[in-house]
Amino acid sequence: MSAPDLKRAAAARAVTLVEDGMRLGIGTGSTAAAFVALLGERVRAGLDVVGVPTSEATRVACEREGIRLATLEEMPELDLTIDGADEVDGDLRLIKGGGAALLREKIVAVASARMVVIADASKRVETLGAFPLPVEVNLFGIGATTRAVEKALAEASCTGEVVRRHDVSGRPVLTDGGHAILDLRLGRIPDPEALSARLWAVPGVVEHGLFLGIADAAILAEAAGDEAVVSVLGRL
Repeated sequence: MSAPDLKRAAAARAVTLVEDGMRLGIGTGSTAAAFVALLGERVRAGLDVVGVPTSEATRVACEREGIRLATLEEMPELDLTIDGADEVDGDLRLIKGGGAALLREKIVAVASARMVVIADASKRVETLGAFPLPVEVNLFGIGATTRAVEKALAEASCTGEVVRRHDVSGRPVLTDGGHAILDLRLGRIPDPEALSARLWAVPGVVEHGLFLGIADAAILAEAAGDEAVVSVLGRL
């Protein structure tokens, strides 16, 4: 069974959580895209929901599927956010931001009564950090900010390198908000809460990809022969 099949299986379970009249936060990334496609099918069948997208790419996908959208200014309180994750541990701590939408994703998630993560089971880890931790930073003073982030890593007992993210053509990646992304290649993060606090203390850091105490549950799909088996971490 392929990774896209597993992502679709997790997304299919998440779609069953959506009820008529809900205000939804809609995430970014390949697994979230599978959710958008399945949600679009339900909307065309008569489901009435309003979504807040976490990126311009998600907005375009939702519009293509006919999903009604609003902004957080128009609808500041949401019932449920469904989003993917790059890593999730047993305490539902996440690394997110592989799609460079971490700031908007965190704003939307925190505005929601519940956040449910969808992913294939390979994203479940014992210790966060194998996936590079994204940090969104202001372009002004990025050199100084990078050095301050490196110092913060040392203070949080993390080792690794800090690399500015570039796209496949070699151009620096910019977020929808016009910020740069630093990827922290750490291997492991022994104390995510300590690292979060250190990063927040750095001027120039706009947001980081540690989502701590935000997710309520994770829907994880793994292959069992030709079938997808879906399990739930936390409470839906």
